[in-house]
Amino acid sequence: MRYFCYFLLLFFLPLGCTDLEPPQLVALELGHAPTDADWKAALPKTVHVKGGRLNKVDPLPAIDQDTVHTSTASCHHGSSLPEPIGVDLRAFYTAENLYLRLSWRDVTRNDNMRGWTYTGDAWQSSGEMEDGIGILWDIQNKYPEFTCSYACHLDDFGVSGQSFRGHNRMKLFKEGPQLDLWNWKAGRTGRLAFADDRFVDAKGMQGDQPGELFHANSLFQVRPQIEDEIFGPGDRPLYDFDGNAIAGQQATVFSRAPGYLTDPPAGDRADIRASAAWQDGRWVLILRRALTTQSARDVQFEPSLPRVYSFGLALMDNSLYEHYASTLPLDLVLRPKSGAAAFAR
Repeated sequence: MRYFCYFLLLFFLPLGCTDLEPPQLVALELGHAPTDADWKAALPKTVHVKGGRLNKVDPLPAIDQDTVHTSTASCHHGSSLPEPIGVDLRAFYTAENLYLRLSWRDVTRNDNMRGWTYTGDAWQSSGEMEDGIGILWDIQNKYPEFTCSYACHLDDFGVSGQSFRGHNRMKLFKEGPQLDLWNWKAGRTGRLAFADDRFVDAKGMQGDQPGELFHANSLFQVRPQIEDEIFGPGDRPLYDFDGNAIAGQQATVFSRAPGYLTDPPAGDRADIRASAAWQDGRWVLILRRALTTQSARDVQFEPSLPRVYSFGLALMDNSLYEHYASTLPLDLVLRPKSGAAAFAR
């Protein structure tokens, strides 16, 4: 038996060990909100996310959206990709809520997108973006072998001579059932302890409740007669982290302010609560959402039904567009207490 296992390992090794991962994340039933001890004892599922940037694409004789899609590193095709990142997933559910815990290594903490720092003479905005997580759910289980690639495409693309341009955009390639998107942003949603509840269709990503929640904390942004670039030289923040006006305050060297302000979410957009901590080069994020909601744009978790919940996972490391993503089909299974012992065997 030992030699047979060695044979299998050698045979599949060129495919990469992450291609052999089991697809299911199992959520066990609890009678209470999970504690630290519960999370430590939870059934772990490691998902390796890949990509993280666009490949340099050679000139192509003919180009269309499908060609660009299959030439995009962040859409999980091509070569010269960075090393995958392992995300530790664990899950529980109670009679009311689903809980997801995600943990991954990130040596840099980026949670203040375009954050401001006072130099002693002027305010300067950093060039940083932010860390983040996206979970994409197949609401109706309508997409076979579901992964994020169903909604990962390039927009505004083109080839000119030896150069290629394009931007990642999450949208369905063609009309079809909507996808449910849970989008946690380390700075913009993290400070208010929620994950943005959105959906994806052929038009792109949209909030479950319309409206823009995120606003540049910029003097130039609110004064349209000023034509200088926001976050550029001469610009400054309007508010500090507590929401107090900067004007009239005595700033000191290294005083900081948020680059973006966030409106509290409301209605269907406020369904997902989030708590996060970064310590010793690692993020730990816990998401909580009611098992069922009143929105047709949300996946509904029903423990009494024998079904799986297909999802994809994306990770942003100080980026808005160039994301790491899962490449294999993933399923969440809700397992009642009565089934836990059988599963353990």
